Amino acid sequence: MPSMRMLRQAECPANRTAGRWAFDALVTVVAWGLAVPGLFHSEPHSPPGPAAFVVLALVVAPLLVRRIWPLPVFGWILAASIPAFLWNRHLVAGVALLIALYTVATLQSRRDTLACAGVLELALVTALLLSDGGDWWFAAIFLSGMIAAALGLGLYFATRRAYLAELRDRADRLERERDQQAALAVAAERTRIAREMHDIVAHHLTVMITLSEAAVAASASSPERATDVMSSVSATGRRALADTRRLLGVLRQPPGQDPGEGLHPVPDLAQLDALIEQVRSAGLDTTLEIHGSAPDVPAGVQLTVYRLVQEALTNTLKHGGPGARATVRLRYLPGELLVDIDDDGAGAAAPAGVGGGLLGMRERVHAYGGDVQAGPRTPGGWKVSARLHLDGGDLDGGDTA
Repeated sequence: MPSMRMLRQAECPANRTAGRWAFDALVTVVAWGLAVPGLFHSEPHSPPGPAAFVVLALVVAPLLVRRIWPLPVFGWILAASIPAFLWNRHLVAGVALLIALYTVATLQSRRDTLACAGVLELALVTALLLSDGGDWWFAAIFLSGMIAAALGLGLYFATRRAYLAELRDRADRLERERDQQAALAVAAERTRIAREMHDIVAHHLTVMITLSEAAVAASASSPERATDVMSSVSATGRRALADTRRLLGVLRQPPGQDPGEGLHPVPDLAQLDALIEQVRSAGLDTTLEIHGSAPDVPAGVQLTVYRLVQEALTNTLKHGGPGARATVRLRYLPGELLVDIDDDGAGAAAPAGVGGGLLGMRERVHAYGGDVQAGPRTPGGWKVSARLHLDGGDLDGGDTA
């Protein structure tokens, strides 16, 4: 039993406290003291000699280390008691034997305990048969009851200790699992924040760069147009700063504050028009098409679609080249939503699977039982297609193009 091994390790000399040594020394003295009166029954008119006291002390002395070596201590007391009894029929360390048996039952396996109890019972019956008393069986019943009591008490405390050890071990496991779950939750939250930060920063910076380049190009021929474009850059920067503060504000909340206090709702499908208008102001002609009636779309799916469209249009702004046009299509089918974002840009596009943007798209879509593909389209341009189950179920993984 693992709990028994742990108990024996706790009882090794290096781990024992002064209190345990003192208690076992007291138990040893008490066992010796309870056996001394029997010596005076041998010859009432002549006290026993010093040798009897010394022999009795040698028999019970190992009780001092009974919890360190329970089996050897029991074996020594039983083996030493036999010649001592043959030398002096009244030199019996009965209490010491019961204490040793109790210790074995508490710290050793049940097989060892029952074996020790059987040997002790056999020695008891043999000693009673060698005595001269004719009513030896009365004593046998009484002393057998004492052995059974010591055995039962030891097994009870052994079971109780094992149960408590199991409870402590289970509590330790639950605490470790709780810490692991907390660490996993922190890692997942960090991943979510990193993904949101990528979407926010990459999109707004791309729009700001595109608008700044347009302002530089228009500054010579149309200063008024350049001024309007720079105003759009300023507005985009403010939105980016507000989104960043809103996202990172979760990390700086004081204890006890409502997590939703002071925060805006996460983006959803209702804000797609504002997103596309922002992209149009950056110079990308974008069209939004919605087919089918919109069911009750879960908030998580709406955020996923919003970020998917945002990432795809941001890539088009980066790589589509001048004069590119983009189309965003949402198709509502029974139980699922199809999203297509394609453009006819002639610029170089990032290869599929490169960069964190496409990986973030796939992670978001896969979290809702969907699939996403991205690649060049014919005759030119780039296309991103995704399929999401509105009930969060699994997909067959077919082509959604």
